[in-house]
Amino acid sequence: MSTSTTASVSTHILDTSVGRPAPGVAVRLAARGGREADWQALGGSATDADGRCKDLPALPEGTTHVRLDFAVEAYFEHRDNQRADAQQDAPANRDSGAAGVFFPEVAITFAVVPGEHYHVPLLLNPFGYSVYRGS
Repeated sequence: MSTSTTASVSTHILDTSVGRPAPGVAVRLAARGGREADWQALGGSATDADGRCKDLPALPEGTTHVRLDFAVEAYFEHRDNQRADAQQDAPANRDSGAAGVFFPEVAITFAVVPGEHYHVPLLLNPFGYSVYRGS
């Protein structure tokens, strides 16, 4: 819950290659109070069956920047039974890295202001991703 002195953050992940939520993705949260400040690791969580991360740690007072780190490589490795559907349009000889995922991690950094809630959805597939400020 946001207050007048802190911002709050939530996220969810949709796997656009199969049109479903992405469960079991580890998400880490870090914050800092100013451009020059060091990042403070706050902890993390994992997405539930609906692709939502409902229990991210609260942001400390004075937070101005937030970073969400998504460990997506393990998600794609555990999704073997859907891999054919996820890569049906990918060229057969594509250089996609050892695990078949081009982006093994996704780090999203954004600015926040006190009292605002920031919902940051991640739209994900093995060869790309997109984020936006949701509601």
